[in-house]
Formats: sequence, structure tokens, C-alpha cells
Amino acid sequence: MNTAEEQKRIVRDKYAEIANNDKALNAASCCGATNASTEVYNIMMEDYSPLDGYNPDADLGLGCGLPTAFANIAKGDTVIDLGSGAGNDCFVARHETGPEGKVIGIDFTDAMIAKARINADKLGFNNVEFRQGDIEAMPVADEVADVVVSNCVLNLVPDKHAVIKEIFRVLKPGGHFSISDIVLVGELPEAFRSDAEMIAGCVGGAIQKSEYLSAIEDAGFKGITVQKEKTILIHDDILERYLDSDGLADFKKGNIGIFSVTVYAEKPGTKKDKPRVKLADVNQCAPGSGCC
Repeated sequence: MNTAEEQKRIVRDKYAEIANNDKALNAASCCGATNASTEVYNIMMEDYSPLDGYNPDADLGLGCGLPTAFANIAKGDTVIDLGSGAGNDCFVARHETGPEGKVIGIDFTDAMIAKARINADKLGFNNVEFRQGDIEAMPVADEVADVVVSNCVLNLVPDKHAVIKEIFRVLKPGGHFSISDIVLVGELPEAFRSDAEMIAGCVGGAIQKSEYLSAIEDAGFKGITVQKEKTILIHDDILERYLDSDGLADFKKGNIGIFSVTVYAEKPGTKKDKPRVKLADVNQCAPGSGCC
């Protein structure tokens, strides 16, 4: 098995490459990391285009759900997006929170941060900020967010329990999250769990669904709800790259399930009234880099 640092290096290197992939390639593979399937166009991602605030330039086809559609974001909210990529969920969230709110995207990869800032500059958004950082130790102060969202990212992180504790830390009392991610029921073949492309492809690093939900509860969250669940099918022309014929047959007759789940949970406490933000204060910030 790869060490935590090796897994982070794999993800950082692969997503620097994925930042410049065509969306169609990413959508037809496992999060842009594996070879593309010829059997189906869309393996994991869902269609963002009907959502208000959607910007095609920011959509790299890397998600496995629509967390911002389930996140109950209100006007004036401060929203944090974990693994913000080119800014797709941030820009949808910004539509919901409005110019009086704030959106902070956090990403591990310099190339993604650069791409997201360019997109924010094009849109002229002064209240969307992108920070380079590790979501196991977020570059964010305590209790600043009303809402946290994330799309197919926690599976990429070695210490998922640390990330969930960080989400609890950065949320205000009474705040909540809506996160889409890949989880498992049953054990993956070792060829998947140790392969760099399957780790970066949002499958190799996924954990058991029961462990995932337990970690959220153990961190202190309440009102835990699975908002949406769908089965992820990995087609033979991808599987054959990792498994021989016997391994492929065993995989198909096994009891392994790979799922995309969107989970909602709340931090206990009572929300305080939001302070009013003057537009003059918002507009003095540089687009893309945002205000701290």
C-alpha cells in the first residue's frame, strides 16, 4: 500500500495533469485519472448545466454528484468548497450566496488554483477566493463557514477522519455541509487499492460506506442524511487494465459495490444573525484572489 505522503504526491501530480484535460476525457474515465471508457461517456459526473451560476469553463467533468444543489445555501452565507478544482461548485455556490456572501475554494494543486482564479477574473467575482492548501489542515480560521460543500474529493485524501474533523472546526455552530463522494460496500481488489491511477481516479482511496458515515457521527455532527445515492459502474475496458481475466470474473461475481453518495449533516448549535456586508467593502477586493 502507498503511504499517506505517496498518496498525496500521486494526487497532486495527477491533478496537475488533469487540470489541462478535456472535459470529455475526464467524464469518460474515473475522475480523469484512468484510461477513458469507450462503452459510456459519463462514468461518475452529473450534469451541472441546468444549475444557476454554472460556468462551462470551470466544469472539468470531475465530480460524482451535485452537492451545491442539495446544500441549502442562503443569501449572505460564507461557503467553503473542498477540492475546488477550476471553480465549478464555487461559482454555483456564489449564485446562491449572492454578492453579499463569500465563497472560499481550497485546492491542493497549484494548476487548479491558477485555473480557478483565471475563471473568477473572467466573471468579475470579487467575493470568490481560492486558497492553495491541504484539506486535512485547512488554511481557514475556526467557525467561519455557514456551509461546506465538496464533490468527489474526500476519497483522494489519506486521512478522511482528519478532514471531517476540520469541517466541524471551520463550520459555525448551526452550520452544515453537503458532500458528494465515492464509498464502498465490500472490499476492492488489491490491484485497485494500490494503483496510482485508481487512487487518483476516486476509487482506490474510497472507504467503506459504514466507516464514512460513522466518522461523520464521531466528529460530532447531527442530522446526518444521505441525500442521494447512485451506483458507479466501471466498465470492462477500464477494468481490464487492472485485472486479468480471472480477476475480472471474480470482481464481477463478488459483492463489491461502488457508490456515489451525497451526505448532509449539521454542526450542533444555533446560528447567529449574519453581519451586514457593505458592497463597497466587497468590491475593493481583487477578483479571483478574493478577500481574507
